[in-house]
Amino acid sequence: MQQENKHIAPKVTLVGAGPGDPDLITLKGIKAIREADVILYDALVNEELLSYAKPSCTLIYVGKRAERISTSQDYINKLLVDYALTHGHVVRLKGGDPFVFGRGGEEIDYVRQFDIPTAVIPGISSSLGLTGLQQIPLTYRGISESFWVITGSTSDGRLSDDLQSAVHTRATVVVLMGYAKLAQIVDFYQQHGKGQLPIALIQNGSLPNERIALGRIDNILEEAERNLVGVPAIIVLGDVVAKHQAFENIKKELQSLTV
Repeated sequence: MQQENKHIAPKVTLVGAGPGDPDLITLKGIKAIREADVILYDALVNEELLSYAKPSCTLIYVGKRAERISTSQDYINKLLVDYALTHGHVVRLKGGDPFVFGRGGEEIDYVRQFDIPTAVIPGISSSLGLTGLQQIPLTYRGISESFWVITGSTSDGRLSDDLQSAVHTRATVVVLMGYAKLAQIVDFYQQHGKGQLPIALIQNGSLPNERIALGRIDNILEEAERNLVGVPAIIVLGDVVAKHQAFENIKKELQSLTV
């Protein structure tokens, strides 16, 4: 661990960069980027945001992707402390919101052990932002009284146990980091008689290369293939998905097939 420079005021700020579109970061987030001496940024951060950094700022990529070689969390934690002690203000720039499956809580806990001041600037989570951009309401009177945000898989690669509870609820369920287990999720919902439940897949949401697949549990695998949807993508399950403007067309197509 580096020794603190007495002329430097160490600080670590976690900043949520939002779901992808650089316009969806907060003004406070941009201000933190401009003030940063070091920025550690993730794979899902739009690199256009780095243009706000001052010329002397040190930019360090610490991307984490489930299916690719990535920087370990322990190493990232140590970098936060080392650079804070030697450079000053470190901004940890994370896609979405730092505290929604962003491991921001773990990073804050580690940094606090060294008596380094910390701050958090929330970001728009993909669970909220991407559904909103698609005009899919997470709650809707008479349809869904709440929404759940669940990780697709646990740290050991298993399907999240929370899905066992979620399949029984009328709440909207948003699954993050779960696209690789889509077939398992579909099978699980079918086993519980939910084959007709509306579902949406949103890949690269808010960006020019966004792709979306709409359907029901029983046909979403085919729709995903037809629309060339892949990672990174979020999964939205619930009757509110039928509020998407294009879902009416899907219903008409299905009706024509049954005639």
